Amino acid sequence: MNLESPKVNVEKSAEELFELLTDMQNFEKLMPENIAKFEVIGEDSFLFGLKGMPEIQLKVKEKSAPHKIVFGSASDKVPFTLITTIDSVSAATSAVKLDFEGDFNPMMAMMIKGPISKFIETLVTNVPKL
Repeated sequence: MNLESPKVNVEKSAEELFELLTDMQNFEKLMPENIAKFEVIGEDSFLFGLKGMPEIQLKVKEKSAPHKIVFGSASDKVPFTLITTIDSVSAATSAVKLDFEGDFNPMMAMMIKGPISKFIETLVTNVPKL
């Protein structure tokens, strides 16, 4: 299952945005309002839980400054990646987009497609607040 967020322009350079998005503490500011738990596990990992959903731990799997950060699920039970792509628009502006790639059975994919789409859209929409 592949999902794509809209591209959002941010009034920060690609380098500055990359630095903000590789600081795990900043992800708490990106989370939806219905967050039940947020905890930084290490410098490249955090755990979050939304009301009514299981807790998920995300870990940085790959970094390519300043244009790409790949997060992956730390659990094999829910195998997915969240790819952050940052494009330079100008010296002081960049655009960010999230791509979700998960390997789920058709029933699970049907159940989570809506909530995951809304979740990644909320994350990317909140990036300008950083």
